[in-house]
Amino acid sequence: MDASALKGRRVIVGVGGGIAAYKACELVRELGRAGAEVRVAMTEAARQFVTPLTFQALCGHPVLTDYFDPAQEGNFGHLDLARWGDAYVVAPATADLLAKIRGGFGGDAVTTSLLAFKGPVVLAPAMNVAMWENARTQENVASLLADPRFTTVGPGAGMLACGDVGSGRLADVGAMVSAVAARLGGGPLQGKTVLVTAGPTREFLDPVRFISNPSTGKMGMALAHEARALGATVTVVLGPVGPVDRTGLEVVDVVSAEDMAREVLSRVESADAFIATAAVSDWRPEVRAPQKVKKGDSPESLRLVRTPDVLLEASRKVAGKAKRPVLVGFAAETERVVEHAREKLERKGLDAIVANDVTEAGAGFGTDTNRVTVISRTGPDRVLEGSKRAVAGEILSLLLVSPRG
Repeated sequence: MDASALKGRRVIVGVGGGIAAYKACELVRELGRAGAEVRVAMTEAARQFVTPLTFQALCGHPVLTDYFDPAQEGNFGHLDLARWGDAYVVAPATADLLAKIRGGFGGDAVTTSLLAFKGPVVLAPAMNVAMWENARTQENVASLLADPRFTTVGPGAGMLACGDVGSGRLADVGAMVSAVAARLGGGPLQGKTVLVTAGPTREFLDPVRFISNPSTGKMGMALAHEARALGATVTVVLGPVGPVDRTGLEVVDVVSAEDMAREVLSRVESADAFIATAAVSDWRPEVRAPQKVKKGDSPESLRLVRTPDVLLEASRKVAGKAKRPVLVGFAAETERVVEHAREKLERKGLDAIVANDVTEAGAGFGTDTNRVTVISRTGPDRVLEGSKRAVAGEILSLLLVSPRG
């Protein structure tokens, strides 16, 4: 996470009334740690979850809560706040709050100050998955994003407070800080194009059976969103996974290794960086049956053939080019992790490779955390550990933002 653009800047945090409001406390603290001066506005509903005194203690300023309060509005508090800020982040942006912002309503401290604010706005949606997927909510978000002043970060996918599983979680605090920094400073990757592969591929034996792996695409999507937060234009070639946050990304859905190779090879030459996190199947059945194969008719052995090596073919395509993208591979290993990853780095002509032991607890497929070793041609190996979003930010910082050499 590169938050250098926040130093000395003024950031308004508008807190909506959802259970995720407590996370806004950490957001205020982290913005302050990054060097920003922070002030807070709260809706009445937000006060049911967190007290204004908590935010006042964290940011050092009185909190705007009620524009009917003579003390707060003595100097037209909502207008004063709007004139003061360089950026405005709404977290959590509930379904109700998004609808009000889109409609131009001004019935509380957040919406009134936001109506008067003229700078960049970052919305961090958080709500139940059914509310997020509701057509009206999606229309509201799309309408807001049509205004170049607005951008969104999240929501993330996973277990929600209500017990449902899906999109609707408030974005990680680091992601929100990065998003605000990118809007204020343009971001260190502004003007760059980043191509990412993520998720698994599927190689079908017949219409109902396939060869695949447990990849969920979480690491690749974390890298994609972190690159976007740093200002890059990001395309993700995504294998078949569950619901993911696609906000701000160009996502190309694929199924097989051949599909992924075709989409990558058509884009890699125009990219500034290619980050290959996808767990691409190495083999496919030599023959795909047109109908489901019955148990009694199934062969005792299955003949397999190699699939395209997407990363190797991409590396060969750009080799020797005057404008060659930075090539970053991933290696999911179970033994001799660094040794195998280093061999892959050399064999495929990569600039760097990120290796992890998928048998290690808290790392690998399906987890929200990771522990990786970054192996580069231009510096010592680095071990990174933390949430996948945090690890993604460190990887980009090492390899794209401040490359060693």
